[in-house]
Amino acid sequence: MPSLVLASASPRRAELLTQMGLTFTVSPANIDETPKPGEQPDHYVLRMAEEKALAGWRADGHDGVMVLGSDTSVVRAGRILGKPASATEAGAMLRDLSGQHHQVMTAVALVNGGRCQSRLVVTDVAFRPLLDAEIEAYVASGEPMDKAGGYGIQGLGGVFVDQIRGSYSAVVGLPLKETAELLAGAGQPVWQAWNGSGRDA
Repeated sequence: MPSLVLASASPRRAELLTQMGLTFTVSPANIDETPKPGEQPDHYVLRMAEEKALAGWRADGHDGVMVLGSDTSVVRAGRILGKPASATEAGAMLRDLSGQHHQVMTAVALVNGGRCQSRLVVTDVAFRPLLDAEIEAYVASGEPMDKAGGYGIQGLGGVFVDQIRGSYSAVVGLPLKETAELLAGAGQPVWQAWNGSGRDA
């Protein structure tokens, strides 16, 4: 199997790739993640995933290397909620999400041979009403600070979720089905790595 590079510093994405049975290296892409004026959330998330993968390809790409990029945004009422810059902002995000529905948009992009293919996954998530005391305790835990929307469904924040419709893994940070489809489309179905014969050293 060709070498796979994950152009992301997210430990959650690395864990999900490992769950898929893949061997890979991590080389985070350094790009400008500022939304363009008037840019729609779905377009922004796709653009970020593609730019990360392409930046990784330019840095590490050559024959026999594929580069995977991904991006996740929490969207509430058409507004992107990124990673909170402060504890105060994290608390404000969680109060905004409390008792409400929101969307988690995750895009994944794969560059192989200089060609970029991408997928967008939109998952609907509903939060139960949150108490001020539990919001304050959650913010104090530090977990919200590196996560889009100020929460992690795979961590302590999972207790806030009332309903989810769509891909759980996409909410964590990487849609497994769509990632597997991209790899299969590049001629590298993930199952080939499961017995060890297709893995890179």
